[in-house]
Amino acid sequence: MFPEFTLRYARLPEHFYIRFDPVPVPAPRLVAFNRSLAEALGFDLKAFDEARAAEWFSGNVLPPGAEPVAQAYAGHQFGHFNPRLGDGRAVLLGEVADRDGRLRDIQLKGAGMTPFSRGADGRSPLGPVLREYLVSEAMHRLGVPTTRALAAVTTGERVFRRVPEPGAVLTRVASSHLRVGTFQYFAARDDGEAVRILADLAIERHYPHLLSLEEGERYLALLEAVAGRQAALVAKWMGLGFIHGVMNTDNCAISGETIDYGPCAFMEAYSPTTVFSSIDEQGRYAYRNQPWLAQWNLARLAETLLPLIDADQERAIERATAVLEAFEPRYEAEWLAVFRAKLGLVQEEEGDRELAEALLEAMEAGGADFTLAFRRLSEAVEEAEAVEEEEAPALLELFEYDSALRDWLPRWRERLAREGVGSEAIAARMNAVNPLYIPRNHQVERMIAAAAEQDDFGPFEALREVLADPFTEQPGREAYAEPAPATEKVFRTFCGT
Repeated sequence: MFPEFTLRYARLPEHFYIRFDPVPVPAPRLVAFNRSLAEALGFDLKAFDEARAAEWFSGNVLPPGAEPVAQAYAGHQFGHFNPRLGDGRAVLLGEVADRDGRLRDIQLKGAGMTPFSRGADGRSPLGPVLREYLVSEAMHRLGVPTTRALAAVTTGERVFRRVPEPGAVLTRVASSHLRVGTFQYFAARDDGEAVRILADLAIERHYPHLLSLEEGERYLALLEAVAGRQAALVAKWMGLGFIHGVMNTDNCAISGETIDYGPCAFMEAYSPTTVFSSIDEQGRYAYRNQPWLAQWNLARLAETLLPLIDADQERAIERATAVLEAFEPRYEAEWLAVFRAKLGLVQEEEGDRELAEALLEAMEAGGADFTLAFRRLSEAVEEAEAVEEEEAPALLELFEYDSALRDWLPRWRERLAREGVGSEAIAARMNAVNPLYIPRNHQVERMIAAAAEQDDFGPFEALREVLADPFTEQPGREAYAEPAPATEKVFRTFCGT
């Protein structure tokens, strides 16, 4: 059933990883399988057998050709450097070429205690596995670069975190698992050759257009390319109200994909200081801080690449600094492109940033739900001819205080008039980028509770089906679009490690 593995990472020098077989589990059961992703990866689904798949995706049986390894990496965690992290509960089975010829890593997460576990049990509770499965697939449907979920398996054992929970293993698919922290691991050991090998691998896997450049230019261009993808990625997060929660350097992928969905969450009432992660006590990774933390992570990557950029350290620092300083305007341009689209704008005008920021300020003042406010704007376009007292009622009812919004709406409609297209066309293009359905935190928690406490995966399947089509109204599923009732509001999310 499995496509052929290439084992490129396992053929790197041995100090890049530790060879490690997954630790068997007593009673594996397949509870989720992503057939469309499996088909795209080249799996032979005619030969699919659920019991056999449970053995493979739990790690009890190695797929043909797999050579599992735990990857070495370091990382800054909440600003503090740890020189030796590594895969403490994950193993890379190998890489496969999908049907488009692109390499994809296949990794088991929750596969047991590795030499990098640092005293932890190497397992994963069911809740975080289902959260990552659901949210990563939702992000894919929302158009955000992301790792993806291929399968989830329960293990038949209990995992102890805050309370005992069922254990599970997630099969994760990624363009690669190269991280900023991977580069830091070898730079901290003054292993310049290993950093070069990693840089060449990253270019080959993710930025092959750089291969034709001269050596020094190539590595500077790598830093610039990674910065560009991070700018675009975080702008997309901001446009969805997504808060990653642990933007440590070991969770910053060189590919530009969202990776490691731990205490992640989606903001409801708009507030730029929103934090959910229970371990982010100082608000380091609050919603509004995400762009600047991405830049901070890139600076850590730049430090590892300096010897490759230029033999003259001062000149290397000068060139890398120029790339880092260019991140802010690049991110601002990406952010503005995202929010222009959310406001129904295609043409570019000088006052567009101020217009977008004014709406966000009105949303904050009014306590409006971020996702629904943008979604209902499309109805406000179509109701432009309504009398002032009744205009955009569906939008206005989201605001506890709506005076700022009422002041803003005429400015926005005046700006839309210069687009030169009808309200119906504008509403359609807004609804194509402003989702109606996101993984709302209370619904995710309900789903996890049903699965973990009652072995009921019906809520998981229902939520997965809704989130597979986030931009299309689904009659009978209106509750999935609603913010949490007061009794179910989620203020803290947990990592599960």
